[in-house]
Amino acid sequence: MSLFVIYCLWVSAMTLALIFPVSRLIWVISVRRLQKRLKKQLNEQELAAQKQRSYFIGFFLSLIFSALFNFRQLGL
Repeated sequence: MSLFVIYCLWVSAMTLALIFPVSRLIWVISVRRLQKRLKKQLNEQELAAQKQRSYFIGFFLSLIFSALFNFRQLGL
């Protein structure tokens, strides 16, 4: 296998491993911040919207981090 294929596999694996804890952390922080700003508990629709937003942001953060980390580790 070429080094590029190995790089892509490691980036994919690391992104999949990181997306759930990162998105959960983003979700908790954003929900608490929004509750504090609105001074009320969020309903189910607002929580679902924040969860979807956190997965979107978490995916890109995980992808960027894993790409940079593996770029450095593989010496590219």
